[in-house]
Amino acid sequence: MIIAYLRVSTGHQVLDNQKNEIEKYAECKGIRIDRFVTEVVSGKTRGRDRKLGLLIKQLRRGDTLIVTEVSRLSRTMMDIMSIVGELLNKGVHLYSTKEGFAFDDTINSKVLIFAFGLVAEIERNLISLRTREALELRRQQGIQLGRREGSWSKLNVIIDNEGQVETAIRQGATVMQVCKQYQISKSTYYRYRKIVNFQ
Repeated sequence: MIIAYLRVSTGHQVLDNQKNEIEKYAECKGIRIDRFVTEVVSGKTRGRDRKLGLLIKQLRRGDTLIVTEVSRLSRTMMDIMSIVGELLNKGVHLYSTKEGFAFDDTINSKVLIFAFGLVAEIERNLISLRTREALELRRQQGIQLGRREGSWSKLNVIIDNEGQVETAIRQGATVMQVCKQYQISKSTYYRYRKIVNFQ
């Protein structure tokens, strides 16, 4: 099955341009689009909270997903990589018409996936660095980060694992599940979120 996914952020935008471009792509490749999935939602909304999440669950090995740009999947590189990884694990091929990206079984695709993965890893490291800098700034300003005794070590647990934590949340894990896995309280998790937003 070949599915085309179209997304715009607001109702003021139109989907016609994306649809026309994908139809031209399909005609050029000699393929037929079986279904168009459209939605109006911000790319900042996690994939699992959109029609895209349901669509990915429905896709099967050998299916193909076509978008005009990979940014239609999400606004963040980490989320894009998570979505692309899930599709590849399911054996679903992904193509973007504007960039010419192909995520399938070819060697070029594997090189591209490696490059995307490297960028995502760099982004995770930058997030970690910014979080630590924000924490240090708050300490220098004399702002107490929760309970004094044991508070800092518990916060470090989530900071040291924030790449995995963010990925787990994006893939549908609840805050309670994450807290249980890393043996931290919900208040520690939300304190970490406030620090991240303080950056």
